[in-house]
Amino acid sequence: MTVLDAYCNIGGAGMGFWLAGFGVVGVDILDQPRYPFPFLQGDAVGAIAAHGRRFDLISAGPPCQFDCTLTAGTNSARRDRYADLLEPTREALESTSRPYIIEQPPGRASRRMRVDLTLCGEMFGLRVIRHRNFEAGGGLLLDQPPHVPHRGRVAGYRHGQRYDGHYFQVYGSGGGKGSVPEWQQAMGIHWTDVRREIAEAIPPAYAELIGRQAAAQLGGAPASRAA
Repeated sequence: MTVLDAYCNIGGAGMGFWLAGFGVVGVDILDQPRYPFPFLQGDAVGAIAAHGRRFDLISAGPPCQFDCTLTAGTNSARRDRYADLLEPTREALESTSRPYIIEQPPGRASRRMRVDLTLCGEMFGLRVIRHRNFEAGGGLLLDQPPHVPHRGRVAGYRHGQRYDGHYFQVYGSGGGKGSVPEWQQAMGIHWTDVRREIAEAIPPAYAELIGRQAAAQLGGAPASRAA
């Protein structure tokens, strides 16, 4: 089985699909020298439309800056710098007639997609909360696991006061958000030590869960692999 990992960034999703038994090819507009699988640099929407039919599954996490809560609120004056990629991505995915996944963080973009699955780091014993929503298409069905209650606070500063907590804030660089090794451990990402790359990824455990559900529906046998 094969998956096209569109908007692949450093490969958080790609690693999860690989752990679930898929051969992975990534595509991103920016060069990703630490991406751990075969990689094509180019426009993700164009790559999906041109090559998506060759894959058993397509995963796409378009950048969310156009619709994210921060851009729409605090940084709203900068919103016109970002392209709205959600609808063009969905159109390209639907044109392939292949099973697909769209991933987005909670917020404005998620209100423009059908949320078939919501995942949280605590479901996998990770030290991030990092809710992410997923829309499934092309006949793919996803089962929603129970949402596990969170264990206390996220560590860091709030209004000048430092709080300890079980979870790390994996974004930005200030506010007591944790060290690179702590981020790597919290996310399950160990093949890069670049903060920005870790911050823009999803935990591989999310895509592994989706990949195993997809593999069962596609008739593939999940592999046993160690990250």
